[in-house]
Amino acid sequence: MKNFLLLALLGLFLANNARAQSTSTQPNGFKITGRIQGLKDTTCVLAHYFGAGQYIPKDTARVDANGNLVFEGKNTLPEGLYIAVTPKSRYVELLITDDQNFAFETDTANFIKHMKVTGSKENELFYAYQQELGNFYDEAKAIEVEKKIRNDATSAALATQKLNALQKKAQDYRDQFSKENNGTFAVKLIKASAEPDVPPAPKAANGRPDSVWVFNYFKSHFWDDYDFSDERFVRTPILQRKIDRYLKELTVQSADSLIKTADFMVSKAKAGKSKEVLSYVIWYTTSQYERPKVMGTDGLFVHMFETYYATGVMPVTDSSTIKTIGERVKTLKPLLVGKILPSPSVSDTLRRPIAFQNLKSDYTVVFFYDPHCGHCRESAPKIKKFVDTYKGKGVDLVAIAIDQSPDDWKKFIREFKLGNAINGYDFTSRTDYR
Repeated sequence: MKNFLLLALLGLFLANNARAQSTSTQPNGFKITGRIQGLKDTTCVLAHYFGAGQYIPKDTARVDANGNLVFEGKNTLPEGLYIAVTPKSRYVELLITDDQNFAFETDTANFIKHMKVTGSKENELFYAYQQELGNFYDEAKAIEVEKKIRNDATSAALATQKLNALQKKAQDYRDQFSKENNGTFAVKLIKASAEPDVPPAPKAANGRPDSVWVFNYFKSHFWDDYDFSDERFVRTPILQRKIDRYLKELTVQSADSLIKTADFMVSKAKAGKSKEVLSYVIWYTTSQYERPKVMGTDGLFVHMFETYYATGVMPVTDSSTIKTIGERVKTLKPLLVGKILPSPSVSDTLRRPIAFQNLKSDYTVVFFYDPHCGHCRESAPKIKKFVDTYKGKGVDLVAIAIDQSPDDWKKFIREFKLGNAINGYDFTSRTDYR
């Protein structure tokens, strides 16, 4: 079962989102007319992104024998980045903003290169930019081919010079495009997708560029071109990808560092004053650390619940869901990495209670196992070697069987000769160690 509780919250989040969107109505609604050469007699689905890996369908359209299709509805669509999904999971991306009555024409040979849009300034800009960058890319490929064919030093130097000039030309185009169309959603998407431009680094003590300075600059400017006030980004893959990069790649995977990063992102979302963006940042960040891949980072999950869910910052209408997650957090919190281990209620083979507070070793290792578990049995000889090596040297090992019967437990101890360990069993079945 993977992230069941957060999946339940996702359902509530989408339901609330859908209710909010259903109130957006205009007399003309939306009408998107398309023609896709090479496509016929099939069905296309119009959907918007929800993060990077989920799509919310909004309409379907039948494609006729000539590739014509129409998406149409009485309610205006929630704004964002949409995809018109064609067979074989190929798709056309479309920006949906306030101009929701437009037409496009393209070809299956290359959706971007052959795209022509009328009636939507945002989509005209969106595709003009991609097409021009495609031209730069084609030029660069041609230079690379020429470089391989004529591989002498003079030709290689000339090719490098051409590539540098082309790179500058492409950057000048990007800058000019952004300047001329500043404030459009197309430019916002392009700028938010780009990474920070890092200036030349100062020299470190060893005379080389300071890589730590580069990292710190990159991280501190990571969100510069992202607009937290624009709720349309929730319906694009960009917000999720940026959270993933910032949280999982630019942050040390320890609870303290993750909490600091998460709180910073939430503070940016709060300042943006978009409830949708705020809810998404909180929800997605929390969902990634309910069952994290890195041990010990579930402290972020506990923090997110206590700081944002339990306090009402993250609105959840279903009180039973909050209660269920709260119970899980209550169980999880005392067991986080860095906490003092609660003393297990176990006894030795003579049914005498084992008092952890009476253990005098400098270090106590606790080994939980199932006597019939294959991995546990495979580990047992290594556990024996460890116990025998460090016995009397300031290290104790308490081996606790979490399942089966007392007879199975004692048999396991004898079979693997774990007499030097402190062996414990919960005869009262008081604790669910799993």
